Amino acid sequence: MPHHRDTPHPRRAPGGGGRVRAAAPPLAVLGAGLAGAAYLYGRDPHLPGQWLPFCPWRRITGLQCPGCGGTRMTYDLLHGDLATAWHDNAALLLALPLVALLYLTWLRHGLAGRTWRFRPGRPTVALILGTALAWTVLRNLLA
Repeated sequence: MPHHRDTPHPRRAPGGGGRVRAAAPPLAVLGAGLAGAAYLYGRDPHLPGQWLPFCPWRRITGLQCPGCGGTRMTYDLLHGDLATAWHDNAALLLALPLVALLYLTWLRHGLAGRTWRFRPGRPTVALILGTALAWTVLRNLLA
């Protein structure tokens, strides 16, 4: 088949190193996440005396931040308890599918040898911050 100048050809990552460089960050995040999940699986954050991170905002103010309960929520999800995960942090639970989609997009690009970054515009940033603020106020008023 004759070659036409207008026929697009996919560009390969420069050498094998470009693909490895692009895939390394999302794969490292995956590895760290799996290691963290394995560690958390055996430690119940609902019980006192567990060696787990704490929220400095809550420790200083006594109020919950938008992420408070995220460790407990993750533990509950790892153990298949969706109702308790919802109770621990409903907003983070609702955000998980979007976070997973963003991560999978990053991983897909990385494995293809391309770099990708989530670059939200001002309206998206305003929506994220506004939602986090509303969730913080609501959960502290209802607590």
